[in-house]
Amino acid sequence: MAKMWAGRTSGETDKTADDFNSSISFDSRMYKEDIEGSMAHAAMLASVGIIEKSEADLIIDALGDILCDLNSGKIAFDMTCEDIHMFVEQVLTERIGDVGKKLHTARSRNDQVALDLRMYLRAQVGQIITKVKKLIATVTDKAEEYKGTIMPGYTHLQRAQPITFGHHLMAYAMMLLRDVDRLSHSCERMNISPIGSCALAGTTYDTDRFFEAERLMFNGVSHNSIDGVSDRDFCVELLSDFALLMMHLSRFSEEIILWSSWEFKFIELSDAFTTGSSIMPQKKNPDMAELCRGKTGRVYGDLMCMLTVLKGLPLAYNKDMQEDKECVFDAVDTVKKSLDVFCGMISQMKAIPENMKSAAQKGFINATDLADYLTKKGMPFRTAYKISGSIVAYCIKEGYVLETLPLEKYREFDKMFDADVYKAVDLNECVEKRRSYGATSVSNVENQIEIVRKAIK
Repeated sequence: MAKMWAGRTSGETDKTADDFNSSISFDSRMYKEDIEGSMAHAAMLASVGIIEKSEADLIIDALGDILCDLNSGKIAFDMTCEDIHMFVEQVLTERIGDVGKKLHTARSRNDQVALDLRMYLRAQVGQIITKVKKLIATVTDKAEEYKGTIMPGYTHLQRAQPITFGHHLMAYAMMLLRDVDRLSHSCERMNISPIGSCALAGTTYDTDRFFEAERLMFNGVSHNSIDGVSDRDFCVELLSDFALLMMHLSRFSEEIILWSSWEFKFIELSDAFTTGSSIMPQKKNPDMAELCRGKTGRVYGDLMCMLTVLKGLPLAYNKDMQEDKECVFDAVDTVKKSLDVFCGMISQMKAIPENMKSAAQKGFINATDLADYLTKKGMPFRTAYKISGSIVAYCIKEGYVLETLPLEKYREFDKMFDADVYKAVDLNECVEKRRSYGATSVSNVENQIEIVRKAIK
């Protein structure tokens, strides 16, 4: 097939080179954006008198028909075309003849692909934000369900202080809320139109870039035509945001995997989001969480791919930049699938409160509260700390927990201990006493839930 760019060369390339050069196998997913961008371009050309209005109307109507035919499956992509732009232009000229050849006036594939990619990613980020908000709502609902469920909080993966499961879950809701904020701001920065930059130097035609940008719902136009075609900062920024989002899902996955193990048994995952073993009939594997954890590395790789492609590129457009799409498309697909499965997994997840509370008691995570009890009676904290540590060591040796140690034994360590010590070390009391802003008391968790629900509205 003769190439659209034939002229300076014969337009005949080796099949191996053709296949290597072609991008339609992956950029065809931007057909909607390519056609909508071309419609706006035709309207702009007519508005400034570069083509006749009747010609623009013919082009726009034909492009609309092509879009409908692609959506319905009436026509298929021609994989012998070099890219989606060439395919659309080829079908257009087949349908309306020479008028279709006027569409590419005052633009280049360089600014056209930059436009398509921004429009495509703008739509995809909107969908991803919606999915993240749905996950936040699911996590928040689960946090409300378990806002008073006692569990051990950890540092260094060692039992540290008593918290509620709802409080722990809301930490992830806060992370995801920041992801929404980052994605929203990235999308805003991305929403700048490059069309009209042409190959790199602009055009001699008296075009109206602002007309086209407004028609396509951009916030403005790129101020420098070289930057317009060579900028892929928005891809790097989105991939960075995606990597951070996946990191949050991965951390959450790691805890779900631990919590669902027999060693913890804090939660039970639904059968719908686990798998079994081909040889061990007792197994119930948290494969969805493991896959989200694993796919995080894949999205990190997409980010590194994009950074590496761009790191040594001179201005302006280079064919290397064709490599932007596969990595960013892969990241988009991976993030969307991960969010979907994660939301379902969390919504059907059940806590096992008795196991959480038992672990909290056996972990002596109320030892700080025991020290605080003595401190509030006038003992220096460091002295109280030492006495509390000695009591914990005794309990471990003799098989007690702080709640069951007899009062007379407490008083052997110090005469300040009285019957009110049992209230001080009661885990529910320990949690409810933590009323500082953002802390783990039920009222605080309820406040966090309210904040998050307002934010995602």
